[in-house]
Amino acid sequence: MTSIDPSILVRAQAWLDGNIDQKSKDAIKKLQTENPTELIDSFYQDLEFGTGGLRGLMGVGTNRMNVYTVGMATQGLANYLIKCFPNEDIAVAITHDSRINNTLFAKTTADVLTANGIKVYYFREMRPTPMLSFAVRHFSCKSGVMITASHNPKEYNGYKAYWEDGAQVVAPHDKNIIKEVQKITSFDLVNWDKNDDLFEYIEEGFDQIYLDKVKGLSLSPKAIQAQKDLSIVFSPIHGASGKMVPAALKTFGFSNVNIVKEQAEPDGTFPTVIYPNPEEAEALTLSVELGKKVNADLILACDPDGDRYAAVVPNEKGEFELLNGNQTGTLLTYYLLSKWKDAGKLDGNQFMVNTIVTTELINRLAEGFGVKCFNVLTGFKNIAAIIRELEGKETFVGGGEESYGYLVGDFVRDKDGVSACAMVAEAIAYYKTQGKSVFDVLAEVYQQFEFYKEALISVTKKGKDGAEQIQALMMDFRLNPPKEMNGVSVEKIIDVKEGIIKHVKSGKTEKLDMDSSNVMQFYLEDGSKISARPSGTEPKIKYYFSVHAPLASTSDYRKVESQLEDKLEGLKRYFS
Repeated sequence: MTSIDPSILVRAQAWLDGNIDQKSKDAIKKLQTENPTELIDSFYQDLEFGTGGLRGLMGVGTNRMNVYTVGMATQGLANYLIKCFPNEDIAVAITHDSRINNTLFAKTTADVLTANGIKVYYFREMRPTPMLSFAVRHFSCKSGVMITASHNPKEYNGYKAYWEDGAQVVAPHDKNIIKEVQKITSFDLVNWDKNDDLFEYIEEGFDQIYLDKVKGLSLSPKAIQAQKDLSIVFSPIHGASGKMVPAALKTFGFSNVNIVKEQAEPDGTFPTVIYPNPEEAEALTLSVELGKKVNADLILACDPDGDRYAAVVPNEKGEFELLNGNQTGTLLTYYLLSKWKDAGKLDGNQFMVNTIVTTELINRLAEGFGVKCFNVLTGFKNIAAIIRELEGKETFVGGGEESYGYLVGDFVRDKDGVSACAMVAEAIAYYKTQGKSVFDVLAEVYQQFEFYKEALISVTKKGKDGAEQIQALMMDFRLNPPKEMNGVSVEKIIDVKEGIIKHVKSGKTEKLDMDSSNVMQFYLEDGSKISARPSGTEPKIKYYFSVHAPLASTSDYRKVESQLEDKLEGLKRYFS
């Protein structure tokens, strides 16, 4: 029989004795009698309000997403906003995607904010994350809240907090909000008395304002006109982008867009996929089936909140091939910089941003075009922080991360799957007018800047024990760092958390000029790079692998790719 720490029983009893609904009380009692392990996971800690907000399993308890934990988090956010903006009118924009309980959690957020005297701009219909980011700035809000768990399984939900620049909160606001949330130790400290006079809907007309901005990103209208019948398939994977991506493609001038009907309607149970994650080929099965029927030139899909996107294209054998986030990031970066150069717009005052686990090829590309490229920690909020820092001084061209996120232009301050879909379609149309496929273009890039190939392993654990296992694993990397991996010596180790760079052979160390984060990076003597990063919102660790080699001729593309894939497989075996 599972033993339960008495402190957990006390926490559960506090909820049973508190002012919560009877359904939740019944659920707690059921856990006590039928599932003590689940009771432990539900109450052993408070659901952590991390630097990006909340994310977790839905259910009853302090460690679950429910109206009470959402209300408590919102009260903490409201208290911090009132501290930061005394004697000012404060407004917050709110929307949600298609997940289970999203309307409930979004309305709860709105009610608590208005109860605290804060005006709420609330999207009448669900909209993608990038539109929330844009709305924060458009309506001069001090903050924004997006209810979503991104591409996580259907059992999850989350709460992303934004600041007045339209980006997810960063230092010092992130930690300061966390402190305020931690002060809300009971749902009795939440002001639930909503004020409907402070509630205003964002109507459908706002869509066009956003789409006009997206249209302004287009760099090749003539190519689109020549390729307006480009056969495109799109799937929102039951999420919030089902209206906006087709609208953006139409605004650009594409007229042959085919929607995956089985996945077109918003549905938080995600009935046609195992995970609603466009990084997984399985989630794109129906899209590829439709692509074969309509002889598609391009297949696009977004995750439920529409900030991530995936692209699938036919290869030289006519088979549909899913591009990874590094490939689409490389394609967009090369397209943007090439077009800016052709237009004579690169004058040394432009910049791009890349994350430390994304392909270094993007840094090489930027350098080749004479454009600065900043490297930041994982998370689009860190890309947005550089944009904010240089706003009015230098011009942001684009930037992204390997996990299928990209941003073109700066009117949105988070990754934008809507505009990225439109820009990928435009790039493919442009190169098609030159008789080139995506792989022709990538081969040219690799020949000029070296062939980079990446892979990812994600290991998920469960509950309290899983979180402890992952922390122990990262501690072991620090205390007993490997001297070699897959038979290749480790040359350099970067510990981002401790802020040091260690050169293994000499033993010399130097300071790392970067914010602290729980990331370890291992550079091997053959040029390979491995990064280990635990998730901040769930018991998961990700291993990022990158290898590269020269490409003497574009005709050697597949041969060298195969060699690099073999090297990646060896590294993956070492870690699995």
